Amino acid sequence: MPVPLRRSALLCALLALLASCAWGGTGDGESDRLPAAPVGVTAAAGSATSVHVMWNAVSSEAGIHGYEVYRGTTKVKDVPGSQHMVDVTRLRPATPYVFSVRARDTEGRLGPPSREVRATTPAATAADRSAPTRPGELRGRTAGSRAVQLTWAASADDRDVVSYDIYQGDTKIHSVGGNQTAAVVTGLRPGTRYSFTVRARDAADNLSPAGDSVRLTTPGSDDGRGTAPVDFRATTRREADGAYYLDLAWVPPETDGVVTEYQVRLDGRAATSLVFGGTPPRGRATYSFYLGREAGESHRVRIRARLPDGTWGGLSAERTVTTGSASDR
Repeated sequence: MPVPLRRSALLCALLALLASCAWGGTGDGESDRLPAAPVGVTAAAGSATSVHVMWNAVSSEAGIHGYEVYRGTTKVKDVPGSQHMVDVTRLRPATPYVFSVRARDTEGRLGPPSREVRATTPAATAADRSAPTRPGELRGRTAGSRAVQLTWAASADDRDVVSYDIYQGDTKIHSVGGNQTAAVVTGLRPGTRYSFTVRARDAADNLSPAGDSVRLTTPGSDDGRGTAPVDFRATTRREADGAYYLDLAWVPPETDGVVTEYQVRLDGRAATSLVFGGTPPRGRATYSFYLGREAGESHRVRIRARLPDGTWGGLSAERTVTTGSASDR
């Protein structure tokens, strides 16, 4: 039986709407702004039961909230946007595995998967409780303003060294195979001082003590503008009990990852620190703290962020406020 014309038009409109929803289109190019697929993905066995997966940072208009790491088609790890490596554990010895990575932006959109990479865990060793010796003779040199090259003497083990872990301060940032005694660390900032150490790992996951540290300063200068909070504003207000408070507002800097900690500097000195619990604000952030009860006091205030790599970013523009001014309410 033929469908009436009006009903046919309504049915077509409904089907078009459903098709639009199914494809996730918004008509404004929204789907074109998904995070890109991570590149530079590598996987290497860290022990008989773990594989170390690494990738390059992904950029996005909305910023990267985190990464999802997959073993085959199964998601095995959620990683913060500031981190570009992870150890996948609880694997089987002497087993081949396939890994891939996807990026998720701060608006919750998940990008396409990276290319697949493969790694095979070594065979397990029975009752191995002896850790490798500490790596020796750690040396380093800068390789431009954003990378360093590290070399060290091989560790000894009663069986075999499977991998070496590289630490920046107290944070593991890289891993290479046990047959390597050199690594290049990238993604650093110009004019910044870093400290590195190396530890050896065997197939039973025994970890050596850290060797001696090496301290390096990347050349060049970093005026901080690229890592400083922007649109920084400061005002004072007076509460009903006569106390004055400093109200701050700013937009977080654009970084590889999420900024959770800030330092407020008052009159050239660190006055207080702010650490966001849970999920930090995606847009404008605000903070207030007590100044005192005296009117007519002037203060200079700036703010800076602790970046995902553990270093402090640049200072914001400086603002001057005075308690008891016309802006106080």
